[in-house]
Amino acid sequence: MSTRVAVLLILALAFAAPGSDADVRSDYLLHCGGCHLPDGRGAPPKVPDFRNELSRLLTSQQGRNYLVQVPGASQAPVTDERLTDIVNWLLTEYNAETLPADFQPLSIDEVANARRQVLVDPIKTRKRLLQASRQPVSGGAPEGRQ
Repeated sequence: MSTRVAVLLILALAFAAPGSDADVRSDYLLHCGGCHLPDGRGAPPKVPDFRNELSRLLTSQQGRNYLVQVPGASQAPVTDERLTDIVNWLLTEYNAETLPADFQPLSIDEVANARRQVLVDPIKTRKRLLQASRQPVSGGAPEGRQ
């Protein structure tokens, strides 16, 4: 490989657009992965499994809000834009097979407004939202993901 090509590759990597999958994954690992683990499986029932579970919360605005109102998300030391990137990445990375056909990614404004509304009891709220969507509350990994 010529020196010129190598320099161009290094510059391209150095100036990669923020919000790339690698950057968002790094933010996930830093701010979420400690509890939810690098593969998103969590430690049910206390720490929810992200794999094919989050899409169930997209059936209502309250569910969409919940995704950014949980303490780990709402209090993460990231901008609203960055949190939006992280949550949308979680949805497409760990829930691609279960996203609704009409899925719309969360917007920065939606995240900014929702994360400022404090949840009193995240576990009870999650259970209520999942019951309202008529979906079973999972305590473990989705079938085929164990």
